[in-house]
Amino acid sequence: MEIIIDPHTLERAQERGTTEEEIRDVIDTGVEIPAKYGRAGRTKIYPFNRTRRGRYYEQKRVEVFYIAEANAIITVTVYVFYGKWENEDGNSL
Repeated sequence: MEIIIDPHTLERAQERGTTEEEIRDVIDTGVEIPAKYGRAGRTKIYPFNRTRRGRYYEQKRVEVFYIAEANAIITVTVYVFYGKWENEDGNSL
């Protein structure tokens, strides 16, 4: 299925610290998450191990929301969260 990345999504991606490649990866291999207004959502956690805006973060979680049509997925927006999402056993949540 074709993935169409809306210009709004690319603007938010740049502001929030992700890339078009990660957006496509989240849609292809991410975990499904709840979404509103007839949209679908997926998320994926990536190693980050860098400083962003003066704070060090081990991971970033990218959430992509999109509309699935007959032969295309059209992105609506992307959110990026920074922190750590692992339980005591070291497994990602």
